[in-house]
Amino acid sequence: MAVYKDEQNGTWRSVYRYTDWTGEKKQTQKRGFLTRREALAWEREQMIKNSANLDMTFTSFIERYTEDTKPRVKANTWHTKEHIIRTKLLPYFGKLKMSSITPQQIIKWQNEMTGLRDEKGHPYSPVYLKTVHNQLSAIFNHAVKYYNLWENPCQKAGSMGKKKAREMLFWTKEEYLKFAEAVMDKPVVYYAFEMLYWCGIREGELLALTPADFDLNKGTVTINKSYQRLDGEDLITTPKTEKSNRTISMPGFLCDEIRDMISMTYGIEPNDRLFPITKNILHGEMDRGSRAAGVKRIRVHDIRHSHVSLLIEMGFTAPAIADRVGHESIDITLGYAHMFPSKQAEIADRLNSERGMQNVQKES
Repeated sequence: MAVYKDEQNGTWRSVYRYTDWTGEKKQTQKRGFLTRREALAWEREQMIKNSANLDMTFTSFIERYTEDTKPRVKANTWHTKEHIIRTKLLPYFGKLKMSSITPQQIIKWQNEMTGLRDEKGHPYSPVYLKTVHNQLSAIFNHAVKYYNLWENPCQKAGSMGKKKAREMLFWTKEEYLKFAEAVMDKPVVYYAFEMLYWCGIREGELLALTPADFDLNKGTVTINKSYQRLDGEDLITTPKTEKSNRTISMPGFLCDEIRDMISMTYGIEPNDRLFPITKNILHGEMDRGSRAAGVKRIRVHDIRHSHVSLLIEMGFTAPAIADRVGHESIDITLGYAHMFPSKQAEIADRLNSERGMQNVQKES
C-alpha cells in the first residue's frame, strides 16, 4: 500500500494509483494525515469509489454524482443543487455508506429538517422542504439507475413538504398602470417593467435581451436566452425550457417605447444587454414603486401571472396563452383555471335555445 510518513513533520501521505475509464494509468494523493490508519482509510475509500462499490460513503458518491451530473445541467441549476447538497445533505449523510442508509435514517433527517428555523426564527417553507427532499431522492435514484443500488430509501420513507407553491398573486391592469407611473422617473426600470407586464416574459429572459432580439418593424421580440448572475459573474444560458424559445408579438406602443430606449442608449451595440441591471435592482424597484403607487407588493415573477390574468380577462384561450408565455405544457396554463370565466351559464342558455328551436320546428 502506498502510504508514506513525512519524517520532517510526522504526518502521513497516501498515494492511490488507478486506471481510469479510458485505460490510462493515473494517481491521486492526499497529505497531512495524523496517523497511518487514517491514510490507509483514505486509500481504501478511493479504491471503493473508483470501483463504484456502494460501500463508499455518501460524500464519495456525491463526487461521482457531481462528475456525472454537473456537465449535463445548466450552471444556475447546478448552483442550486450544490448548495442544497452542501448545506442540507452532506452534514447528515456524509459519513454514512451509500448501501447502508435506511428509510428510518431518512425519516429522522426529515424530522430534523422540519424542525429547523432560519436566522429570523421561521421554519422552512413546505415548498422548500419538498425541493430539498427531491434532491436527496434524485441522488439515490441516480445510484439505483447507474450504480446498482438495490432501492431508493427515500421512496419507503415518503416525502416531506408540499409541492404547491404559495398563493398566486397578480396585479390588475389598473394596479400595474399606477405602479408604472410611479417608476417612470427611471427610464431603464420603467421600460423593463413594461416588457415584463405587456409580454409576460421571465426576469432572466428580460435581462438577457439585446437590441438584436427585436424586430421593431414587424413588432416582435425573440426569446432565446436567459441571464443569471452567479458567484459575481454574468452568465447567459439557454431559456428555462425548450418551449421558452419563442417569438412574441408586441403591442405598437411598446415597440415605440423600446425604439426610444435603444435610440437614447449611447453606444449600445446590437448584442449588448439592453437592460444592464440585476434582479436585485428589479426587486428593490418593486418595493419603491409599490409603496409610491399604493398597490399591494407582489413578486417580480408575479408580473408574469398578471400578464396571463390580463390575457384571460381579454378572452384568449389557454393554448394561445401557453404559446405566448412559453409554458412547457398547457397543464401549466390550466393551473390558472380559476381565472378563466365559467361557460356553464352560456352552455345552459344555448342548450335551452336549441331545445326551443326543436319545439318550434315540431309545431310548424
